Amino acid sequence: MTSDILAPLLGGALIGLSASLLLFTLGRVAGISGVVGSLLMPSRGDVSWRLQFFGGLLAGGLLLAWLRPQSFAAPSTLTASGVALLAGAGLLVGIGSTLGNGCTSGHGVCGISRGSLRSIVATLTFMATGVLTVYLVRHVF
Repeated sequence: MTSDILAPLLGGALIGLSASLLLFTLGRVAGISGVVGSLLMPSRGDVSWRLQFFGGLLAGGLLLAWLRPQSFAAPSTLTASGVALLAGAGLLVGIGSTLGNGCTSGHGVCGISRGSLRSIVATLTFMATGVLTVYLVRHVF
């Protein structure tokens, strides 16, 4: 098995394991927009696990950047317009996950595995929107 196949399989297994552990240990769904969003307006007794989960996400990204630096664009290649584009995209993702009552991790990973009809519909909707967007950008515009 090549590393091109192994890395995504390992990543998917780790995502599934972390989502399962969070659900089985704390009864919480690993929807990242909800985990991080609730840190902005925290509830008493609900901050510690959210900070730990978010810290684990950051630590995992930093570990990957250290182990496989070729997987990341060098900071010098990021222009001001690129930063503005990323910020705008992040804002749109935040609005979309608020409107959809969850994000790809909450609906796609956790919701579908629990058999949630709402999550199945949400996942089909954002997947279809992504396919349509790629088609329009690559073949129409």
